[in-house]
Amino acid sequence: MEGRWSLDDRLEEILREVPFEVRAGTAAVTVRLAYDTSQGVIDLGCASPTGFRGWSGGARDTYTISGDWATPGYLPGEPEAGTWHVWLRLHRIPPQGLDYTLEITTATVVPPEPEVAEPPHGARPARRGIPDAGGLRWFAGDFHAHTLHSDGSLSIPELAELAHGRGLDFLAVTDHNTVSHHPWLAKIDRGITLIPGQEVTTDRGHANVFGDVGWVDFRRPADSWAEHAERAGGLMSVNHPLGGDCAWLLPIERRPAIAEVWHSGWWDRRWGAPLAWADAWRADLTVIGGSDFHRHGTDGLPGAPTTWVLAEDTSTVLDGVRAGRTAVSAGPDAPLLLRLGDELLALDADGLVLVGPDGRRRIVRGDRTLLPAIEGRHRLETYENEVIALCE
Repeated sequence: MEGRWSLDDRLEEILREVPFEVRAGTAAVTVRLAYDTSQGVIDLGCASPTGFRGWSGGARDTYTISGDWATPGYLPGEPEAGTWHVWLRLHRIPPQGLDYTLEITTATVVPPEPEVAEPPHGARPARRGIPDAGGLRWFAGDFHAHTLHSDGSLSIPELAELAHGRGLDFLAVTDHNTVSHHPWLAKIDRGITLIPGQEVTTDRGHANVFGDVGWVDFRRPADSWAEHAERAGGLMSVNHPLGGDCAWLLPIERRPAIAEVWHSGWWDRRWGAPLAWADAWRADLTVIGGSDFHRHGTDGLPGAPTTWVLAEDTSTVLDGVRAGRTAVSAGPDAPLLLRLGDELLALDADGLVLVGPDGRRRIVRGDRTLLPAIEGRHRLETYENEVIALCE
């Protein structure tokens, strides 16, 4: 089928559903979308009679779903008979409109699954000498990264290997508007815990939902995402709230208690707006960080920034976040500020300035220094007010 989307179409209804019929006995469904990508962006997804079957946004123009395998971003499973829908989100439509062609093919034979090479497994850097606190340990990780299951360039094993080689203990894999990566995470043995996540992505804001909570419907209001996460035992975080064209603009009554205040896009950390936003969002906000890694050469590498969580082990990291036991540093080996009971441990921070929640400042002396702590968020800064580390 061929057509033309106008800017009026986008403003009237951004997500369009194109129905098609699948007959009994169908082994595979393939969808191909073509348009001038230099002129606009049309996001791509799919639903079957039983619900969500996948999403790839603007990262792909073709997908296949079969009983044995599916294109990353889509859920494998026998194509059930009935009315299916191709989802087309009119993400960027120019004033002159955008022509498109949509081709839908059903087959009785499953096409061969593309092969994905496994990366070699390397060593992890030595761990930093961080003491336990109250029987708990500080673990290093990253709460925002993408794979081939959305618009990332690496497979799950490749991403896990990269994060492991950076010295991380855990990594949340948060592909856009899909959970097709979730079943694979526990099968990857790379010496790092992979946390299921979904970046719920809209034109007016992004949020990560962490935990094996099922698919979160990005078409519904943001309050429903928070309700979904809470009901299923997961956590929701507002992503890069001041992040350019993906800043948080959505209305929401149930403001999440967690936010990705430190994002790899915080290029000049002398700019205090992210911290001011955090203070304005809610008084008891727990700050986390995310690299938003997609591919080498863009965003930050996994662990840039690094989020540290005080937990029993890596399987209880989300419990540590839920309890507000977090800290953020620029990287796994960067200067670090951690809470140890009633004290703060400043590592590799000689000459930096400790700023307390009451605004008081003092210079850190030495590379391993214990300092008194009060309730609230502390941070390390340079003499130019550049944020170097945060601690709840």
